[in-house]
Amino acid sequence: MKWGVIATGGIAQTVTADMLKVEGVTVLAVSSRERSRAEAFAERFGIERAYGDYRDLLADPDVEVVYVATPHGQHREVTLAALDAGKHVLCEKAFALTVADAEEMVAKAKEKNLFLMEAMWTRFNPLIRKVHEAVRNGEIGEIRSIRATFGFALPFDANHRLWAKEAGGGSLLDLGVYPVALTHMLLGVPSEIRAWGGKAPSDVDSDAGLLLGYPGGAHALLSCSLVANLGCTADIVGTEGRIDLAEPMFAATKATINGVEHTIEDEGYQHQIRAVEECIAAGLVESPLMTWQNTVEIMRTLEEALRQIGVSYADTVK
Repeated sequence: MKWGVIATGGIAQTVTADMLKVEGVTVLAVSSRERSRAEAFAERFGIERAYGDYRDLLADPDVEVVYVATPHGQHREVTLAALDAGKHVLCEKAFALTVADAEEMVAKAKEKNLFLMEAMWTRFNPLIRKVHEAVRNGEIGEIRSIRATFGFALPFDANHRLWAKEAGGGSLLDLGVYPVALTHMLLGVPSEIRAWGGKAPSDVDSDAGLLLGYPGGAHALLSCSLVANLGCTADIVGTEGRIDLAEPMFAATKATINGVEHTIEDEGYQHQIRAVEECIAAGLVESPLMTWQNTVEIMRTLEEALRQIGVSYADTVK
């Protein structure tokens, strides 16, 4: 398919480089608020068309699917506009700032009968899929505990997107989404959520610890941080065994399942891009591996955790 990339930051560069490795994918256009950045990006990756406004890219009739790589605070606006323009959408995580925004985006995709997916690339990683299969097959028995962390120390800068509230900054939406999504994949929706964390001067969470409770006593202990080097690992412990995901767990290339080490080559975002193309080719509007319901449920957990910490994004972006 012919793709358009909206935004030119670090994640857009990484994903675009991987897109170009996928057979059949054409990255036709890119947009940035500064046209010069779009032109430089286009030159670097051999992209035919560069636009200084994402609306111009969406008006391009040859673009079939767009990858939204803007900061979280712009996801709702850009995704809704893309769907209204008749484009399929792959939108970066965290999908939105609030549950209400996520539900609005999903409703629009449903109304337009267009494909929409949160870019939770971890779920398309073959090793993570193997871990999920091992859990489903009962290889570690019944899950009793999940521990997952993702954190690094980043000096506070109110203008940096990870600290800026209007950009959707904070540790939970950018880093915590990975441990929460992994736990959701394996245990589903928690029946109890307890959260504690710090706040930055910009009124975003600086770090957070979550205890997610499930029926029968199963639980998840999750941590994320922008002020401490927590690392990025996960362990899943069941009644009959355990699984350990090596760092970085969100892009796992090594997992130990009941003492047996499994490894894969790092293919980055290629698996996710192939999945999007296959879903659209099959006439699907959502991915069976990352459904709209999955996205909204994960967003509910994040929003409740943020509420308990004292952070709300409800009025951040009108």
